[in-house]
Amino acid sequence: MKKIVVLVFVLFSLVFSNDFIKEESSVFNGSNDKNINTINEFTQEEKSATEGVQSTPTVVSKNLYLSYKNYPKHIYKNQRFEVDVKALITRTNYDRIETHFIDGINMVPLNAQSQWEFEGNAKNVYVNKYYFKAYDSNFLLPTIEVKLYDNNVLVESRKLLPPKITFSEIAKGDIRFSNIIAQELKVLNTKAKQYTNKQALAIIDLEGKFSNFEDFYIKGFEEQGVTLIEDNYPNQHMIYYVVIPIHQKSIVFNYYNTSLKRLEIINIPIKFEEELVSTQTDLNPNNSSFEFYKKVAIGAIAVIFLVLFIWKRSYIYLILFLLFAIASMLFAIPNKSIKLKENSVIYILPTKNSTIFQKMTNHALVEEMKRKNGFVKIMFKRGEDKFIGWVKEDDVIKD
Repeated sequence: MKKIVVLVFVLFSLVFSNDFIKEESSVFNGSNDKNINTINEFTQEEKSATEGVQSTPTVVSKNLYLSYKNYPKHIYKNQRFEVDVKALITRTNYDRIETHFIDGINMVPLNAQSQWEFEGNAKNVYVNKYYFKAYDSNFLLPTIEVKLYDNNVLVESRKLLPPKITFSEIAKGDIRFSNIIAQELKVLNTKAKQYTNKQALAIIDLEGKFSNFEDFYIKGFEEQGVTLIEDNYPNQHMIYYVVIPIHQKSIVFNYYNTSLKRLEIINIPIKFEEELVSTQTDLNPNNSSFEFYKKVAIGAIAVIFLVLFIWKRSYIYLILFLLFAIASMLFAIPNKSIKLKENSVIYILPTKNSTIFQKMTNHALVEEMKRKNGFVKIMFKRGEDKFIGWVKEDDVIKD
């Protein structure tokens, strides 16, 4: 009986020990597979991060490739320059491309919202042109990150690291250097007119390609500024004014030509036009006695008629006295103040093709003198001096 019991116990132990061994072995094998999958995934990300100059994507990327098509090896202070980027996209399940600029130092794109366009007839190759400007030697182009979205879900991402670009300044000690760095610069037109008894107003019309007109400055002249800039980069158009001595014969300045890699001299001869023969004094009322003599004459005539009325006792002289007295009082009333819109342009004459005198950047408060042909004659102050010009009625803020 004891032998039978021992034999049953041995058989029972063998059966349950095999099940336990199988279960323990299965648990161990499952843990090992999980570790292998984790290592393979990390290795795949590490491999992606070392391809070319593209860094590790946020989402593991296999169908988005970025590269530089063109960029300058050397740039100058205040120079605008172009960087061309290419994107090869081999996947089809995306509906939006986003571009981000990361970790730039003293440098951001001037056209960050520039849209990607197809390169030629290719349907999966995109190109984009970004324009930058160098203000300081301590700069770093930003890393360009491109993301692909499908129904607002991020499906791929890549980062393009910045290239190495060297930096230098131009013509530090050149008093003629105008701060302009351009592939091309043209003087389209110039006008010069008497401004005060001792000064003239010169208007310069310039056109540039890959230029930085916003930095334009001609050394040696106290009063100067931008009247208008049209910026359709890489093309720029600017109207600039300079107040010069009345006897100055020319304006001379340099700019750096990036195509020729040298400073180019621009010599603008000053020739006066006779557009303002009869209204020249309107430019600066402080230098004209016409208004003063007119007021004195009206007042004197009024006094004469008053004396005649007292002497002759004729009511006709009284009526004439009252008319000239009212006119004299009207001339004595201060001008009405009006406010101009931002960026209002002041013209020398109330005509469509008149020379632009100045551009008001803020809501300027000026004196209204009269209205004519859709223009308003105004008097405005610059420092301690007063000047007269014309603005369009549309540029006046209505009360």
